[in-house]
Amino acid sequence: MAYGFVDCHCHISANEFEEDLDDVIQRTIEAGVKTLIAVTEEVRDFDRVLQLQDNYPDLVAPCFGIHPLQADGGPAHHSVKLQDLDPALPLFHKHRERLVAVGEIGLDFTPWCAPTEQDRDSQMTVFIKQLNIAKQLDLPVNVHSRSAAKVTIATMIEQGISKALLHNFAGKPSVALEGVKAGYLFSFPPAVGRNHQRDKVIKQIPLEHICLETDSPDLGPEKHVRNEPSNITKSCRYIAEVKGLSAETVQLATTQNAYRLFPKADGRNVRMQRR
Repeated sequence: MAYGFVDCHCHISANEFEEDLDDVIQRTIEAGVKTLIAVTEEVRDFDRVLQLQDNYPDLVAPCFGIHPLQADGGPAHHSVKLQDLDPALPLFHKHRERLVAVGEIGLDFTPWCAPTEQDRDSQMTVFIKQLNIAKQLDLPVNVHSRSAAKVTIATMIEQGISKALLHNFAGKPSVALEGVKAGYLFSFPPAVGRNHQRDKVIKQIPLEHICLETDSPDLGPEKHVRNEPSNITKSCRYIAEVKGLSAETVQLATTQNAYRLFPKADGRNVRMQRR
């Protein structure tokens, strides 16, 4: 496959990759991946993702974002609060030239993660603030929408967002089509191949609105096994199978879609800027 893949949503700065990152990157390149859109979840991830771009300048394309769920120092998470966002605010502007998107941002209304209305309101406040930052910086958004697909898309439309990726989308096809009408794109990780639950939504979203992702180190082809960007080929094959297309067709279309949404991540543009 000559065109290369774009992993539109991965956490290559995650601790899970610290010990063997060079090997992971080598496998990523061997699989034909040209670009990793590297999202963050907390402000402490920001420096790491910039460092990775310094180390792998032709591969890593950094995003800054504060996730709707924040770690409590263990397995537990709390809904994001304004104080989680505050330290990040100057950094978006300081590093604006290096960023290809604002993400990972969004809403997570899973009952055990956001049990109260106050939790959901707090997430919404932080989400809207980051949508406004993306508009100020003229950047696309890389969006999480678990148990909140309808309200996430409605909020982005209300806020005048025109460039968005809804990652690991699990909403209804009718909700996805509202996003398609707004011009949004949708990506699916290798985990969709574990069962057929997403087939209906993948079938209904036009190919020109689909991208590939791994969400590594999570959502891989096998449960409880670390995922990595080289598994993007499995996402491609599964989407091709569901849509009745060749893997080459899906690869070419999704790569073109990705660079249309994230033009600053396109290596050709980056090389021209360096001249």
